[in-house]
Amino acid sequence: MLRSDLADRGGKTIMIIARTPFRMSFFGGGTDFAEFYKEYGGSVLSATFDKFCYVTIRHLPRFFQYYTEICYSEIERVTNVEELRHPLVREAMKMLDMHEIRLTYEADLPAKSGLGTSSSFAVGMLNAFHSIKGQYLSKRQLADEAIYLERVLCKEAGGWQDQIAAAFGGMNKILFGEDGYHVQPLIIYPIRRRKLNSHLLLFFTGFSRYSFQIQSETRARMKDNIQDLLEMKSLVDEAERILTDKEQDLDEFGRLLDYNWQLKRKLNREISTESIDDIYRKAKEAGALGGKLLGAGGGGFILFYVPLDKQAAVRNALNDLLYVPFQFEDEGSRIIYYAPEIYSPRGVKRNVTDDVWYDDFHGRWGDRQDASIPFR
Repeated sequence: MLRSDLADRGGKTIMIIARTPFRMSFFGGGTDFAEFYKEYGGSVLSATFDKFCYVTIRHLPRFFQYYTEICYSEIERVTNVEELRHPLVREAMKMLDMHEIRLTYEADLPAKSGLGTSSSFAVGMLNAFHSIKGQYLSKRQLADEAIYLERVLCKEAGGWQDQIAAAFGGMNKILFGEDGYHVQPLIIYPIRRRKLNSHLLLFFTGFSRYSFQIQSETRARMKDNIQDLLEMKSLVDEAERILTDKEQDLDEFGRLLDYNWQLKRKLNREISTESIDDIYRKAKEAGALGGKLLGAGGGGFILFYVPLDKQAAVRNALNDLLYVPFQFEDEGSRIIYYAPEIYSPRGVKRNVTDDVWYDDFHGRWGDRQDASIPFR
């Protein structure tokens, strides 16, 4: 038997669209693991940019045999939330007591590419879920809830920086310690920030990677890499000094990226590959001062700092890779479309007195059962 939607919802629909940016981490990756920062403290320098994921949700109309529909690289249609295969969606819906949802995920860039796409999706989805409930969460609340969802409920390996970057947006120094984390926006002269942006070239290597396995291996070897991680942590302050001091040569940022990449490669042999090493070598020979593979490693996107007069040579040397221009962004996750409705859970009849209307003649709100306000 098909379910009737119109009687319970008065023909109204709701749609929420959450837009959440992806991030690029410059320095300090790996020091945001709890096993490290609780003992040594952690520090990360990262920025979000104008490539986004979009999470669209609405309550599923009751015309179908299934109650929930999730569309990503697959389409799942289920009658029980427990039947969902996507762990983030399943656990988030259970955590927030969500029902009868149609959720669609779209993104400007592919998943599993080193840009924190999974965490951006988690943050955007939670933002949309709370919005459909009429609830507002601060950026910190969004980040905290996404961390709990991914690291605790879904038991996914990794640090905390991705969820924080996606929720807060902007270019930030994120400090980690026993008391949690603190987000410090970098105060950079606007022209210097645009100059940094113009010197960064982003390429897609074409290699998909699974961060869970790489991060698990890196995590297992953490005790053997303490000194390298401590040095990588110290580079965050040095990079901040280069960016915020107008008297500093900005090219030093590129050289520091190169030094950081050599340290990162030592953490886990799976972080780089022969193909990635060849790409890096070609870019350096063509004039790049430094760069790094974004994310846990193994493939995905690679970022280079290149002086303006060398960029044509670098792009020519890497002409078999997809070049992706970008601009920094500062907003973080936000709701870009909101159309509300009155929703009654399945099996619960909506009270018709919920249909309120505004009486312009009398200047007050009424409902369809209010006999004191005549219908005209």
